[in-house]
This record gives sequence, C-alpha cells and structure tokens, in this order.
Amino acid sequence: KELVRKSIAETEELKRFPSLQVELSAAANSSLEKFREESKKSVIRLVDMESAYLTADFFRKLPQEMERPVISNKNQGSSPSPATPDLYGDGHFRRIASNVSAYVSMVADTLRNTIPKACVYCQVRQAKLALLNYFYAQISKREGKQLGQLLDEDPALMDRRLECAKRLELYKKARDEIDAVAWVR
Repeated sequence: KELVRKSIAETEELKRFPSLQVELSAAANSSLEKFREESKKSVIRLVDMESAYLTADFFRKLPQEMERPVISNKNQGSSPSPATPDLYGDGHFRRIASNVSAYVSMVADTLRNTIPKACVYCQVRQAKLALLNYFYAQISKREGKQLGQLLDEDPALMDRRLECAKRLELYKKARDEIDAVAWVR
C-alpha cells in the first residue's frame, strides 16, 4: 500500500486529479491483494525447491580439505599399530558444520536474488495487467458527466468543452455538405 501511495504521489500528471488518485489507489491495492496469495505460493515453492536441491556447483565450492587421520598410539613400547582415523572427532563435526553453513548461505543467496523476481512476476506484473483491464472496462462504461466527476473537472470548463465538441460536429457536417454540393456540379 505504501508503494502504491508513493507511486501515485510522485506522478505529476495525477496531482491534478484527486478523485482519480483515490480510485486508482483503491483499484491498485485491490489488484495487488488479489495476486498476493499466488505470489506467496511461488515463494514457498522456490524456498522448497532451493532447500531440497543441491547443485553440482555447491559441491565444487565446498572446501576440499582432507582430514588427516589421528594416530592413536597409546602403547609406545609395543609395535606400531595401524593408523585409525578418529571418524567422529571435533574436526569431523566442524567440517559437517562448515558444509551445512555453506549450504544455508548458498540457499539464502539464491533466494535473496530470486524471491524479488518471483514477487514482481507473480504479483506486480499480473496486478498491473488486471488493473489496466479493470480501468479499460470501468472507464468505457462511464458517461461524460461521470468522467468529469472522476477527473474533478470544473463544471464551467466541462460545459465549454461540450460546446466546442458540438461546434466541431456542426463544422464537420457543414464541410461534408459543402463537399457533397461541390461534387454534384
């Protein structure tokens, strides 16, 4: 709602028509609200998709450090025992934590870029088209006086405009009659 209000306030052409501003604001908010649910569903799908799908690029970016096996040689006097890696030591858990952190960061970065695009596509773009269709339908139904009220047109100016339109129509008829007489001769 705030974005719609700011957009309307910044449009110089609309400043002359307060009634049109009010109607445009109500229609824009209604149109955006209508597509909000679709936008939410798309964002949820994006989050689910990104959290469930690991790309090959993610694995390429992981640190490729090999953990060095820890040799436990408690009996110094006996023969050397084979190297047994400490599979569940601190290093192993640190590496798991690092991988999970890298994955969460990758998903967050991807979502930071794609969610605004999804919202614009699903909500704003569709709302704009619906708003234009709404205004085409609503304005085409209105009569001259209703349009004058919507545009806050001065009644004297509206009467003058109507007089000019009538005169123009008379001039066109006179021109057509003159042309018709000129062709007859």
